Amino acid sequence: MTDAPKRTPLYDLHVELGGKMVDFAGWEMPVQYPMGIMGEHNHTRAKAGLFDVSHMGQVILRGENVGEKLETLCPQAYATLKEGKARYGFFTNEEGGIMDDLIVSNAGDHFFVVVNAALRHQDIPHMTAHLDGVEVTEIFDRALVAVQGPSAENVVGDLCPAARELKFMETTVADINGVECRISRLGYTGEDGYEISIPEDKAIEVSRAFLAHDDCEPAGLGARDSLRLEAGLCLYGNDIDQSTSPVEASLGWAMQKRRKEEGGFPGAARIQKELAEGAAKKLVGIKPEGRAPARQHVEIQCLEGNTIGEITSGGFGPTVGGPVAMGYVSAGHGEPGEKVNLIIRGKVQPAEIVSLPFVQQNYKR
Repeated sequence: MTDAPKRTPLYDLHVELGGKMVDFAGWEMPVQYPMGIMGEHNHTRAKAGLFDVSHMGQVILRGENVGEKLETLCPQAYATLKEGKARYGFFTNEEGGIMDDLIVSNAGDHFFVVVNAALRHQDIPHMTAHLDGVEVTEIFDRALVAVQGPSAENVVGDLCPAARELKFMETTVADINGVECRISRLGYTGEDGYEISIPEDKAIEVSRAFLAHDDCEPAGLGARDSLRLEAGLCLYGNDIDQSTSPVEASLGWAMQKRRKEEGGFPGAARIQKELAEGAAKKLVGIKPEGRAPARQHVEIQCLEGNTIGEITSGGFGPTVGGPVAMGYVSAGHGEPGEKVNLIIRGKVQPAEIVSLPFVQQNYKR
């Protein structure tokens, strides 16, 4: 017997809005609404989309020197993370692979961490076991919604003026319609926007208030995936996993200089060696010619017919107007402009390696 999928606090609203519900990481989540994936994607790029991300794990860390202790698990500079700031990061394993990626925020008297839904069963025991003297508490009584797109500031800011003051990767606690929420200016679409942690009993009320704005429409998992792919953002389990190093995944930007130099995190020896000498493979953007999308595990060959890698994420990019993909190619390949062949269902499809992202990121700096 498998466990029935769990439901987020917004489940009834999704059904009411015509959401097509699917099982995702053990949760019943909307993959799309009547507008359709393409419509939701384009609306988010042009105005604003509301996404339910309540399946993600929300964790509070309390104790002395939490940031310093997190640095023993992550190659990010959390000891120097200022109050009110958020930072993208990841847990590494002893082999230098990525255990999960996460967002860490310094909330003043505690740190607030958001981890991937499918890996909360791994991440929370990992923090509990290794963060000595830190109280690790997963919170189950809050929803998490993302309002994303160029109109997000108006959608959220009209109800909460404090949200307008936040810059990218900043976080605060403020009232929305009289409900105390944690508002963070970040997201997973490449667009400006917010992720908002809301008490579960007020989640539908606050979400309805956002959706009452003329520019805001509900959006599901399908649009979330096509948006993040165009923005060149990694998906755990596809583009990064336990065997992939941050250097291979082109995530060097997410490791601060001090941490790269001093190490002191799991797998530091491999990661520092790859930073100095280069990795065996690297993540690149790939633009297939024609209209057929290249999905995960599609083989990438050089023009001489040798296998040089494989696709990890791929699909149709509505903003790009054609198929887009990301994948790994071996060292010596991967310069933008390099022509390659993709083997899709036994047929050769020409493609080109391109710089990421496919669509310019529009964060509020």
